[in-house]
Amino acid sequence: MTEIIYKELSYIISGLLFKVHNNLGRYCREKQYGDALEKLFKEKNVNFEREKELPMEMIDNRYTNKVDFTIDNKILVDLKAKPLILKEDYYQMQKYLQASNYKLGLIVNFRNRYLKPVRVVRLDS
Repeated sequence: MTEIIYKELSYIISGLLFKVHNNLGRYCREKQYGDALEKLFKEKNVNFEREKELPMEMIDNRYTNKVDFTIDNKILVDLKAKPLILKEDYYQMQKYLQASNYKLGLIVNFRNRYLKPVRVVRLDS
């Protein structure tokens, strides 16, 4: 039997994601979803960082990858607003997880009719 990683925190985050999806609908931009989610995180006293630079390869003295949200130094959240989640999105989250050494990431596509956050667990290499 496998244990669900960060079950309670994931439940709180999912509830806020559904609230944003219900309030804004399917056809906003990623930034609008991020702004609404940030507001809810503040209201609910959820510890987060927005657009955190991850320790990746540097180009021109800057990091090349930022994740939309880090939650409580445990969970990465990557927001999308596009027709489909692709394999590339999953691979990107795996890179984020490897770079940050976090165990869990959520890929959230607000364009879906029914919101289905995708849980991605870090593959240990």
